[in-house]
Amino acid sequence: MKKLHDSKIKNRIFNVGDRVLLFNSRLKIFSGKLKTRWSGPFTITKVFPYGTIELSQLDGPNFKVNGHRVKHYFGGDLPPKD
Repeated sequence: MKKLHDSKIKNRIFNVGDRVLLFNSRLKIFSGKLKTRWSGPFTITKVFPYGTIELSQLDGPNFKVNGHRVKHYFGGDLPPKD
């Protein structure tokens, strides 16, 4: 069973400058059915050993997250918020 489970896991490699989405696990209390739990996109500024990633945001300080909470963002640039 472990071999089958491990074969389904995709190895994600993150590099500095990649755009990623961040999973918000605390949103489930107030969440509606169709509300997304992914926020972002954020830009990776530094990759630490053992899967820790430092993200930067436009309006705020950089912060560190676990690499399991992010996924690659392949969309275009978002329009600026008014």
